[in-house]
Amino acid sequence: MDVTNKTIVITGAGRGLGRVMAVTMAQHNANIALLDLDNEGLAATKKLCVEAGAKTLSYHVNVSDEEGVINCFTKIKSDFGKIDGLINNAGIIRDGLLVKVKDGNIEKRMSLQAWQSVLDVNLTGVFLCGREAASHMIEQKSEGLIINISSVSRAGNIGQSNYSAAKAGVAAMTVTWAKELARHQIRAAAIAPGFIQTEILDAMKPEALDKMAQSIPLKRIGRPQEIADTALFIFNNDYITGRIFEIDGGIRI
Repeated sequence: MDVTNKTIVITGAGRGLGRVMAVTMAQHNANIALLDLDNEGLAATKKLCVEAGAKTLSYHVNVSDEEGVINCFTKIKSDFGKIDGLINNAGIIRDGLLVKVKDGNIEKRMSLQAWQSVLDVNLTGVFLCGREAASHMIEQKSEGLIINISSVSRAGNIGQSNYSAAKAGVAAMTVTWAKELARHQIRAAAIAPGFIQTEILDAMKPEALDKMAQSIPLKRIGRPQEIADTALFIFNNDYITGRIFEIDGGIRI
């Protein structure tokens, strides 16, 4: 799918990977619908996309709120006339051990709130946005693409019971959607990033970041643009569906 004049919805677009993917699509002449709860972040991303020459609108929405998502996608369809692509990028982390033990005593357990909040945004939010995007694409009777952002943590990662479970679910949904939606000329794929240089890593101590980099076969942290370039590649290759692309510097070799 050539993204020129195509309307692409990007969740979690207020910063990080979402912002870089939005600007990349804008630079390739797509129309951009930006979704986030961060109004300041949305405004900053919108400015960059407009400067790249793209028709860009922003929407304040909680992706885990069903009514809000339904209304938002209806508004996007009304504003742009169609929806051609979705990048399901919105996500949060609430890391912690399942059970933290000190001196043989249980000191802390992962709370239900920490579990549920991550599942709500990272899995239910992906489901809701994917469902609404697919519904509009089917009604339009046009080809479409849904890209979900999973993670290499979907294989399991210490301190991330909630995040790993959600990202594993995202990968499984991606394959399921590819099988279900192919008859409607809608593709589904996922990107599973490793350690990427975003705001979360920027806050880490340099020595911790260097130690992390050394654990990666390529000996460096990934760049956000490398994730955006992968998303663009998936859009451009119409024979890709049902696949999860691990962009991780070889950390899962």
